[in-house]
This record gives sequence, C-alpha cells and structure tokens, in this order.
Amino acid sequence: MWNERYAEPGFLFGTEPAQFLLEQEKWLRSGQKALAVADGEGRNSVYLAQRGLEVKAIDSSQVALEKAKGLAKTNNVEVNHQFADLENWNWEPQAYDLVVAIFIQFAGPEFRKRIFAGLQKTLRPGGILLLHGYTPKQIEYGTGGPPFVENMYTKEMLQTDFANMEILRLTAYERVVDEGRGHSGMSALIDLVARKPT
Repeated sequence: MWNERYAEPGFLFGTEPAQFLLEQEKWLRSGQKALAVADGEGRNSVYLAQRGLEVKAIDSSQVALEKAKGLAKTNNVEVNHQFADLENWNWEPQAYDLVVAIFIQFAGPEFRKRIFAGLQKTLRPGGILLLHGYTPKQIEYGTGGPPFVENMYTKEMLQTDFANMEILRLTAYERVVDEGRGHSGMSALIDLVARKPT
C-alpha cells in the first residue's frame, strides 16, 4: 500500500520538515546520532542532517526510500537510508541520542506497544524521544492518518507507555496542518518529548 501511495508524482507529505520538529529545535545538537523512524520520503531526516546530526532514516517503502535519497542529494546532506520492516526490526540497544517518530500511526495497539518499546530501547541514557501524532478526534477531521481510532494516541496512553521516561512535554491540541496533500487541514494533534533516564 505504501509503495503505491508514494509512487504518485511529487511528495505525499511535502519536502519541508514537520512543524512539530521545527518547534523542537532546542533538542537538536550537531554531532548527535539520530534515528528517524518510518521517515517516508525524507523530509524530517533531511532537516536533521541539515542541523548537523548523524542520521539513520528507516522506512518500509522502497519507493519512499528512493525519493528520500533524492531529497537528501538535492539538499547536499548525507543520510543513512535503510529499509526496515518494523515488525521484524532489530532495535539496537542504546544507539541513539535522538529518536524521531512523526505520524507513525499505521500501527495498531499490539504492534504499537512493540514499536514504543523499541523506541525506548534504542535511545541512549539521557537521549531524547520526539513523538508526534494524532488524537482520536482526528477521525472527525479526516485530514490525515488512518481512519482507525485504535491507532490514535491519548495523553493517558502515552503517560502509561512511556512511564519509565522523564516526560518533558505532553500536550494535545488542534491546529491547521499544511504538510503536503497527505496532511492538510484542521487536525487533532499530540506531542510527546521525553528523556530516557540516566
């Protein structure tokens, strides 16, 4: 399905980084090792690389990865792109200073729990997780994301699933999103910024 969606002309979610990522600029430091999870066509990993981070970007769509490689080349940055089926992905322990997971709501509850555990496992002590997605109200808006309420995030869910981390920001809000034709219009959003304990 994702190969088909990404095969359409242009960039499904645009070429500019997610607004959420721009707003978390203070956590980005040159020289950090970063993992961009389900990075799609590369808009967020390119931004991280432009900020001087050493970035690995993973995705399950070969079509998206090829577009991402092209976007990195166009922007004269290096990103380590890797095909990853997250159902079978080996989360390297304590490998990254920063993990970025933006709109990864293709995962239902059981799969999501495994992904969330992996995000925490692969962070180094003191590392930062940037997680951004939709709340259940997004179903009403229909301006992005899957039409499955069980895939959406709530504050209570994230507090529980990341209880072992120091939560630095956890907020749900609504605003207009303009990130390509895939994310366009009023949206119900939620942000989590959390630090792995040292």
